[in-house]
Amino acid sequence: MNPSAAYLSVVVPVYNEEATLERLFGRLYPVLKNIGKPFEIIFVDDGSVDRSMDILRDFLNRCPGEVVIIEFNGNFGQHMAIMSAFEKCRGEIIITIDADLQNPPEEIPKLVKSIEAGFDAVGGYRKQRRDSLFRKIPSWAVNKITSRITGIELKDYGCMLRAYHRRIIENINKCHETTTFIPALAHSFASNPTEVEVGHEERLTGESKYTLYKLIRLNFDLMTGFSVVPLQIFTFLGFIIAMLSVAFGIFLAVRRIIVGPEAEGLFTLFDILFFLIGILMFSVGIMGEYVGRIYQEVRRRPRFVIRKIYGYGK
Repeated sequence: MNPSAAYLSVVVPVYNEEATLERLFGRLYPVLKNIGKPFEIIFVDDGSVDRSMDILRDFLNRCPGEVVIIEFNGNFGQHMAIMSAFEKCRGEIIITIDADLQNPPEEIPKLVKSIEAGFDAVGGYRKQRRDSLFRKIPSWAVNKITSRITGIELKDYGCMLRAYHRRIIENINKCHETTTFIPALAHSFASNPTEVEVGHEERLTGESKYTLYKLIRLNFDLMTGFSVVPLQIFTFLGFIIAMLSVAFGIFLAVRRIIVGPEAEGLFTLFDILFFLIGILMFSVGIMGEYVGRIYQEVRRRPRFVIRKIYGYGK
């Protein structure tokens, strides 16, 4: 197949997924064949330390011209893996999907039809999630809070089964942030976005690569990367607390004149003091997030390092 003629580009970030890759390819490849358009599957190995690369090379040998492998020099994260594939992909419609098979490849034609119908960014949302309650509740809260803060309305920020028109990818490739969140970034460039319900399956093997810490980090990146609302909130909150402190000081002065000095309110004052210190520390942390992002950008270090590209997308 002539790579320049690719109509679909399917991007699959891979990190230690040896247990699911064979099943993924066995389901993904027939789905793409049945669509009946030229396609390419771009696997990005994000520094795997298991047999993932050996399995991917086998896919390349079995389907030359339809499989591309981008091998990273280390672990740079899921979103950087996808960004590297965006720079190499040739399709008019670009699909992203995780390698863990929780998002069924059989849903891809639904997303392709939505792009062909005129939408330029199509996100999947998982109405019936097959995750534990431990992951469902934080995910629900993050979706609500992040939508309010960033102003980007997405039903499911965590679902990576998505489709984009070529022009969205071209705009994304002009961005060079060292930390980003692709669904929100694509949505900000889209003129006609939509979301469609997609299936969600239980994880058959292994655990999610997103630990609680990584989820927290990702959500901070999302909030600080697409909005200054957190800074505005704490500026407003600081003003309110300052006004309340002035009013409370006046109240204490008047009370001292009328009632006289007393020591019973000491613990109340300590409680108020600790509350204000907590607010202050949290707000400093938020400002630190923004300063940290600026520091990362001005260093101009590579967002990812590619060791080698296998296949025609060199």
